[in-house]
Amino acid sequence: MTTERIDRTSVGLRSERGPILLAVMLSVGLVAIDATILATAVPSVVDDLGGFTQFPWLFSIYLLAQAVSVPIYGKLADQRGRKPMMLLGVGLFILGSVLCGFAWSMPALIAFRLIQGLGAGAIQPIGMTIVGDIYTVAERAKVQGYIASVWGISSFVGPTLGGVFSDYISWRWIFFVNIPLGMAAAWVLVRRFQEKVATKTSHQIDYAGGILLAVGGSLLLLGLLEGGVMWDWDSTSSIVILAAAVVLLTTFVLVERRAAEPILPLWVLGQRVLNSANSAALLIGLLMIGLSTYVPLYAQSVLGTSALVAGFALAAMTLGWPIAASFAGRIYLRVGFRTTMLMGAIIVVLGSGLLLTVGSGSSVLHLAAACFVIGVGLGFSASPSVVAAQSSVDWQTRGVVTGANMFSRSVGSAVGVAVFGAVANGVVAARLGGDHEDLEKLPSDVLAPAIHDVYYGAAIAAVLLVAAVTFMPNRVAERPLANR
Repeated sequence: MTTERIDRTSVGLRSERGPILLAVMLSVGLVAIDATILATAVPSVVDDLGGFTQFPWLFSIYLLAQAVSVPIYGKLADQRGRKPMMLLGVGLFILGSVLCGFAWSMPALIAFRLIQGLGAGAIQPIGMTIVGDIYTVAERAKVQGYIASVWGISSFVGPTLGGVFSDYISWRWIFFVNIPLGMAAAWVLVRRFQEKVATKTSHQIDYAGGILLAVGGSLLLLGLLEGGVMWDWDSTSSIVILAAAVVLLTTFVLVERRAAEPILPLWVLGQRVLNSANSAALLIGLLMIGLSTYVPLYAQSVLGTSALVAGFALAAMTLGWPIAASFAGRIYLRVGFRTTMLMGAIIVVLGSGLLLTVGSGSSVLHLAAACFVIGVGLGFSASPSVVAAQSSVDWQTRGVVTGANMFSRSVGSAVGVAVFGAVANGVVAARLGGDHEDLEKLPSDVLAPAIHDVYYGAAIAAVLLVAAVTFMPNRVAERPLANR
């Protein structure tokens, strides 16, 4: 299977490859806006539907579904083509958005977010795989600016729409707004992205591995999220759930060793460049989602800002990321992958330290400045890790490798939601003596230390990121593109 031969004389939306790039940008835009639009509306959602201690599951169930499905989509994209898998992902995301908009309770909203997550599991990794298929490393240094612009625009559009909808219209519109964007993305993909697909006689899908990963991961998240809240960490429930998760995930590894076509090939874990890239991706996902979840909540409930202002505080982080990413390509071409990523990781550490200085008497600008610095560091760390991983393999395994990298980031995000949720909920439960369903009843002197403990966790993750990127080779031998 190959992507059609295309003109490689120019890079940009007006080039022959432009429509394909536009389709990727529109598709990634769905995930990019969703990454920030919900976080600013959490207080409104909780006020309407209740379930404060359940709200982290709005993120964790989405991210778990995304994490579990990413490797499967990556394998299918290598077997059946990028286009059908991308269209499937966009379709599921639109369906989930419609259902979320009509949700009548927190459990229903959580269930519909799962459908959204299954769609997101295809969109970003396959989009990046397509980019890796049709652009060289040098060209991707330029194309990265286009992809980064999607995140940059979304960093303002997402929080702004989330704040406006939750403050002045209805939080339900944060989901309905995905419909026209998703339809536009699907239309461009159908019309302009062409593939020549030549498949093998048959393929074996690793269903056993997928089921083990889904169930084991779900139990692990359940144990982390509800430990210290629904039950004590040393209770029978906690021990049984976490032990079952370990057994299932261990079995998953054994199954993957024997599977003919594993959804997560273990050779991915045996290469230095992929190990470093995936470890960095995991920590980046953990940092990004943890701060995206709790920064708006801190701004509104502790600093006393509106949802709209809280959205701009979060936008500072998601704006810093694409700004740095747009320059990262030029830098890693000159100084190498490891040097660029290490510079970014150190900036994340500095930003995390600045975040720890934010207190209940601080201004929202102080909070936004810390978030912006962290975003810049993440931008310099994330983009080179994906490019390095893709460049180290050929077309036939690029989908799997890209999927593994995105899977690592998704797992990091899901674990981040669970761990940070467990930390915050544990502090709240310890101070108030049990569950607390209504957000507006949480006093700031309880919520502030809970979220501050989350910031300490983010600082630890930032230090681990520095350690992870030191193992990345500075240069990677580039493999051929599709039908080049």
